[in-house]
Amino acid sequence: MEVPEVAEVAEVAEAADVSERPGVVPGDGSGAVGAVGDAGLAGAVDDVGAVGAVFGEPVTRVRRRGRAALLIATAAVLGLVAGTCAGYLVQADREPTKLPSLSQPVIAQAKGAGPEPLSAAQDRRVKTDGDLRKLLIKRPKGARDVDYPAGQDGWLSLGDYADQLKNADQEFGDLVSAEFRRAVSTEWRMGNTDSVAVRLVQYRQEENLGAAERAGNWNVDGASGRPIPGTSDGMAYVTDKPDTKPGYLPLYTAQAHAWRGDIAMEIWIYDTKPISKAKIMDLAKRQMERL
Repeated sequence: MEVPEVAEVAEVAEAADVSERPGVVPGDGSGAVGAVGDAGLAGAVDDVGAVGAVFGEPVTRVRRRGRAALLIATAAVLGLVAGTCAGYLVQADREPTKLPSLSQPVIAQAKGAGPEPLSAAQDRRVKTDGDLRKLLIKRPKGARDVDYPAGQDGWLSLGDYADQLKNADQEFGDLVSAEFRRAVSTEWRMGNTDSVAVRLVQYRQEENLGAAERAGNWNVDGASGRPIPGTSDGMAYVTDKPDTKPGYLPLYTAQAHAWRGDIAMEIWIYDTKPISKAKIMDLAKRQMERL
C-alpha cells in the first residue's frame, strides 16, 4: 500500500465530516487505511461513494434532471397547437362544398294501358269492399218481413248490432276492441211462430283477426253442433231442449257461425217448435257459398 493513496483517503474522509461517525477518530489516518485494507478497496476510493462504502453507509447520488426533456415536451405541445391552427386556417380559406339539390329529376310516366284490375274471383276484396248487402242470402219465396227489423235498410251500425246481442253494453266495448267495421242483416218469417235472421259482420283486422275470434266465441250451452261443410271451423247448433218461461210458449233456437276473410257470418232461427238440423245447415251452407 502506498502512502499517497492513504493521504487521499484521509482528505476525502475529512471532507465528508467523518468526525461525527462513531468508531472513527478524526485525523487518524490509520483507521481509514485499515478499513481500506480490509475491504480491498485501496485503488477504488476516488469519490464520495467510495468513502461511503468504506465507512459502511452507502451514499445515494442525486441525479440532476436535464432541461432536454422539458424542452422536447414543450416543443411537442407547441407543434400540436400550431398544426391545429394551421388546419383551421386552411379550411377557412377553402370554398364551401356544395350540397346536392333536394329536388330530384322527374321520372317520366310509362305510356300505354295499365294492367287489367283483378276480377272478383281473383281479388275477394272487390266483392267484400262493395255493397255488403249483396252478399246476403236471398229470402225464400213467400217470406214476410218481421215486425221490428234491426237497423235501417239492411245496414247495422255498431249500436244496432250490439242491441241484437245479450249484454249489449259489454258487447259494444268488445266490438270496438275487435275493430268492428260494418254489418248488414236480413230477416224474415215463414210461419206464425218462427223467425230467421242472417247477419254479416265485417272487421278491419288491422291488429287482430276479429272475424275469426268473434265467430268462435258464442255461448252454445245445451246445444248439439255439427261442422259446416266448406269451412275451416264453422259450426251449426240446435238446442236440445226449449227455453221455457211461465206465461210464454217454449222457444227453440238454432244458430250457425263461420267466417271467411274479414267477414263473420251468423244465422239465428227461433221457433216454438223443434228446429231440424237440416234447416240451419242448409242456410249456413248457402250463405257461405256467397262469400
